[in-house]
Amino acid sequence: MCRNIRTLHNFEPHATDDEIEAAALQYVRKVSGMTKPSQTNAEVFEQAVREIAHVTQHLLADLVTQAPPKDREVEAEKAKARAAKRYASMAG
Repeated sequence: MCRNIRTLHNFEPHATDDEIEAAALQYVRKVSGMTKPSQTNAEVFEQAVREIAHVTQHLLADLVTQAPPKDREVEAEKAKARAAKRYASMAG
């Protein structure tokens, strides 16, 4: 999975529209192979981002879990610790 696409399900507070759109943008960039489309492809690119964001909002609203919501700050700290460990092993 693309490292820039983050898990959005089961967080408190819920994912924002901006987070959902950012994930959709990253997905479209990944599958299209372009970070900035040409003028010819701009509309279809932007339409894909809108549609994927829309479907993602529905997905997140409809998913069901028994697990307690994750805390964004706790998960961010865990990610920082994993990154520090990963990059420290690369430096050595």
